Amino acid sequence: MTTRWRTLVLAMAVGLVPALGACERDVAEEEAADVPATAEETAAELRVTEVDLGRSLGPDGRVADAADTDDFGPNDTIYVSVDTDGAASGATLTARWTYEDGQVVDESSQTISPTGPSVTEFHISMPDGLPAGEYEVEILLDGRVVETEEFEVR
Repeated sequence: MTTRWRTLVLAMAVGLVPALGACERDVAEEEAADVPATAEETAAELRVTEVDLGRSLGPDGRVADAADTDDFGPNDTIYVSVDTDGAASGATLTARWTYEDGQVVDESSQTISPTGPSVTEFHISMPDGLPAGEYEVEILLDGRVVETEEFEVR
């Protein structure tokens, strides 16, 4: 092979490298677009907009205005309404109720698939009454704490 021929082949090879790199980028971008959304991406589309505690719910599933409080009696049923906005398919909303030192009193989850504003309700009560003290309810969206509300049982 002559020097001129080697130079021509080398120049063509060097010229093709950027073109091949661009093709690989296009394929990678197309493949990324085909991948389903992860739980984190779903949670980014869905967000908690409001959390209210109270003694009763209205017909819309939200804590009734007259019942909105953070002070409860031992025999009260304590409701939390969670407003969300956005869209998600199969997102998990969780309410984790804890007592004073972080002891979990109750935890429940609901799978939701809203396509816009939505309300989800959780509640807690005990047949023998809740012990007096300080409590928290943590609201988790797909396993991440997004809101915490404190309340007291007297």
